[in-house]
Amino acid sequence: MNDSRRNFLKTAGGIAAAGAVLTTVASEAKAQNEAAGALTEHTLPELPYAYDALEPYIDAKTMELHHSKHHAAYVSGLNAAEAALAKARAEGNFDLVQLYSKRAAFNGGGHFLHSLFWKVMAPAGKGGGGEPSGVLLDAINRDFGSFDAFKKQFSAAALQVEGSGWGLLLHRPSDGRLIVSQAENQHKLTSWDAFPILGIDVWEHAYYLNYQNRRADYIAAWWNVVNWAQVEANLRHHLV
Repeated sequence: MNDSRRNFLKTAGGIAAAGAVLTTVASEAKAQNEAAGALTEHTLPELPYAYDALEPYIDAKTMELHHSKHHAAYVSGLNAAEAALAKARAEGNFDLVQLYSKRAAFNGGGHFLHSLFWKVMAPAGKGGGGEPSGVLLDAINRDFGSFDAFKKQFSAAALQVEGSGWGLLLHRPSDGRLIVSQAENQHKLTSWDAFPILGIDVWEHAYYLNYQNRRADYIAAWWNVVNWAQVEANLRHHLV
């Protein structure tokens, strides 16, 4: 057998062997992916307004850091936690399931609530501030007695969150009522039978640059940028 034929057969054999290896690897990867299940790549939503649009009530630098750093970190953390859980499923190794489940809940809560938070605010006088109307106002009057009573309860709940967290207005489908709730961090004290339609972030990073430790002042100012049209749209979504 001449050298050229020998080299050809050797090369062909190498290619065939490599192809078999790649086929096996691809099959194993496919099986692993199927075992892991579908995976979402969560992304940071764009703000519906400029960073300085909510001034003077929320300053541009706070908005920039809050959105581009803090919210982005929750998105990254959620993706990492869900990827780790997918890897655990694929490998059948659940030794760290508690760790990654907790991280998914914390970061998932942060991503969801911040995505809500940006939308329920608007520049003062341009969709933000004032009082609700229509279906939303009717529901608030029914369930809290008056808008003023609701506002006082919501403000007090937000002010008294222990540590970092959220003040929330939720719709409860079981009886059609609106309720005010708190959320420590972004997932503790959650009402499982209700859906947030309005929320205020009372983590210090949401207000510290401008208000320092004066959370009450931040909450009072925040009412000037509440987008009541969006809150009503959120309520209507859950009424369907």
